[in-house]
Amino acid sequence: MTAVASAAAKSVRVGMGIAAAIAIAAAIAACNPVPAADQVGAPPPGAAVATESAKVTVACQGPSHPISELIYGVGAYYPDRSEHQWATGATARRWGGDASSRFNWRLGNAWNSNHNWYFRNVKVVDAPSFSYETFFEENRQHRVRSALTVPMLGWVAKDTTSYSFPVRIFGPQQSVGFDNPDSGNGIDPSGIPLTPLPPTQTSVPFTASDLEDWVRTIREKDASRGRSVEMYILDNEPMNWNRTHRDVHPEPATYDEVLDKTIAYGTAIRRADPEAVIAGPAEWGWLAYHFSAMDTTRGKLAKLLRWDRLKHWNVPFIPWYLRKLRDHEKRTGVRLLDVLDVHFYPAAPGMGTSTAGATDPATAAKRIRMTRSLWDPDYVDESWINQKMRVLPLLKEWVADNYPGLGISIGEWSFGAENHMSGGLAVAEVLGRFGVQGLTSAFYWYYPADRSPAFWAFRAYRNFDGKGSRFLDVSIPATSDAADTSVFASRDVSGRHAVVILLNFRPDLARKANVTLDGCRSPASVRTFRYAQGDAVILPTQSAAAAGSVTLDLPPYSISILDANVTQ
Repeated sequence: MTAVASAAAKSVRVGMGIAAAIAIAAAIAACNPVPAADQVGAPPPGAAVATESAKVTVACQGPSHPISELIYGVGAYYPDRSEHQWATGATARRWGGDASSRFNWRLGNAWNSNHNWYFRNVKVVDAPSFSYETFFEENRQHRVRSALTVPMLGWVAKDTTSYSFPVRIFGPQQSVGFDNPDSGNGIDPSGIPLTPLPPTQTSVPFTASDLEDWVRTIREKDASRGRSVEMYILDNEPMNWNRTHRDVHPEPATYDEVLDKTIAYGTAIRRADPEAVIAGPAEWGWLAYHFSAMDTTRGKLAKLLRWDRLKHWNVPFIPWYLRKLRDHEKRTGVRLLDVLDVHFYPAAPGMGTSTAGATDPATAAKRIRMTRSLWDPDYVDESWINQKMRVLPLLKEWVADNYPGLGISIGEWSFGAENHMSGGLAVAEVLGRFGVQGLTSAFYWYYPADRSPAFWAFRAYRNFDGKGSRFLDVSIPATSDAADTSVFASRDVSGRHAVVILLNFRPDLARKANVTLDGCRSPASVRTFRYAQGDAVILPTQSAAAAGSVTLDLPPYSISILDANVTQ
């Protein structure tokens, strides 16, 4: 991302930064001219809407593969202040984010808010009884599985009150905390970053042995309650530590540092929990897939020559990292990585995260298009990246070539504008693609706003009738001949039940879709549901069923669900 776009995306990771992120995203969008052809919005209420036909084919007996339930995860670690997070139907919650790199499990409710909020040690949640155990217990009560981000930065918060750049020591700074004017942001009034004090100003060392003690403590308690942690994630965005945690890690991370820490802290987890699922390196985005922080932050010459990558045979960071860990397993017999985990956020101006993000017609259309960077081999990303990213196929190729057998996880993702239909459709599209691509897990950052379009997009896959009906466990092929539509199909293991999700990305055009259930007999029963712009819930609808096919209307900007009992 550009520096400004990155700030907008990342500042929402601490609640007190959301307003700033919205303002930054709006400012970026205002400076981003767009072609007139993109200026297409929803028609006025009551206006006639054109309708075109669409032919949709679902191959009931086509090639299939299981859909992992864990792709419907969210990244929320807050206690039950947000009851609606459970109503999304999310299957897993990830304890993570920038602050998790400095979480002190021995204190139970302490971490550092890093660059997001004046490098202050704070409580994870302002509740005396809260701890990581609270997180596990809430998930158990709601039958949601837990993914735990564990520190390997090397330092964790020593209390819940210290901060890194006191004004009384450093003098005036660009910004200070509204509730504590002595806590500065570490930037002097001229914009120059201040040299931090020793890490002990806020932190205490956290070694691999400390992590082993934590994992062993969790597993000992699990003896009476069942497994608490579905997946351990090795820290959060190491190639960003020199920015997010520059007070204790001012030097940019290198290939070797991230590998060495993976081996040390991964070995600690494996010793304490031999059956653990370990994921990493939890990198932040496109540049970190390919380069180290040393390559991307050390001046113009370093950015041009990429010294660290050249030092490692000019191999992109992720495949180099995978190959080294595979070699480690061959040499020692110890497997330290089970899942390749990276983060993905669209890098174009105005996208935003969570509720932030521009919603003018051009940006809304681009938001939906940019989901193609995850999977489409022909799509050129519409940002400074300006490449055919095809992130998911690329990750699968890197795994196949360098460490076969690993799963793949998108540990953080969001396309922003949750409260706008473009954001909801982007979520519905991405969840469908994760199933088609066979991902192991994914965690939306951080969970959709209550009753927002993004909320109903999750519900389309997890609880579309309000009674637990959901997208099923096996992915099957589905195609549409209409532009600006997507279709995702699933069936149960028996092949007698199919659920199809259809997305209409056009705000100004309806579709009449004829859905052929190829290889299935006539549906014994059919139910259809819909969420469209302006609706408050997923609504049951009526559709016409004939031999082997169903016809249903797809309103502008809509998510439609076809639920059919079929016989192969």
